Amino acid sequence: MNGELHTAHCTNSKSKTYDGDQWVRVEVLAHGDELIKHIVEGETVLEYTKPQIGGGAASPTDPAVKVDGTPLTGGYISLQAETAPIDFRKVELVNLEGCTDPKATNYKTYFVKSNPAKCKY
Repeated sequence: MNGELHTAHCTNSKSKTYDGDQWVRVEVLAHGDELIKHIVEGETVLEYTKPQIGGGAASPTDPAVKVDGTPLTGGYISLQAETAPIDFRKVELVNLEGCTDPKATNYKTYFVKSNPAKCKY
């Protein structure tokens, strides 16, 4: 975070607290091992670059899998709440890799990583 390695288990964001029953739109933009942004109600509340495996908060771990310093290029998406109940109304996953040729029938403006093999004409 902010150009430095950050290994704390919990990190405060700039988001306000939402009390009571209400829907809150949360988006996460993940560009592999380059950039991760947490966006709440349209405001970026947490951003970090070059995520990597490491830190001491995970236990137990398999040393063959948890190799500190390895760039975090993929993995699982988990939704959770700590210390409070939570409901998820709608969850969508959008792959940001695809055909970036505007002449293709499956071109999308939101693709950020080009994969010409996915283009359809």
